[in-house]
Amino acid sequence: MKLTEMAVNKLVSSFEQHCLEQYKADLDFNMRRYNRAFDAMMAVSNELRSRPGDQRRALASLYDHSNEQVRLKAAIHTLALFPDDARAVMQKLIGDRIYPQAGDAGMLLDSLDEGRYVPE
Repeated sequence: MKLTEMAVNKLVSSFEQHCLEQYKADLDFNMRRYNRAFDAMMAVSNELRSRPGDQRRALASLYDHSNEQVRLKAAIHTLALFPDDARAVMQKLIGDRIYPQAGDAGMLLDSLDEGRYVPE
């Protein structure tokens, strides 16, 4: 099914699955698989963003997901919409020292605080 034909809840599930694939690929040191999952996740995020009202907001439902990669990516992709909540998710990853996601979150927040990254 094409992304443009999928309901928002199905897109959120697809985003989640692509994040989990990234997580597994990272553990296996398989960058090709990781990059494919990243591209697919970005396509889903872009589709959600293009919908009326910027439906990336539905990704906030993944803030409490059991997998740290899913939580991180959900926070990153909703940072422009829910800056305080998304930052809190990333701060928790950092505080819990869940790596490599804590490192990614820390670098992103540093870039954000220094003005080198502006969420869209």
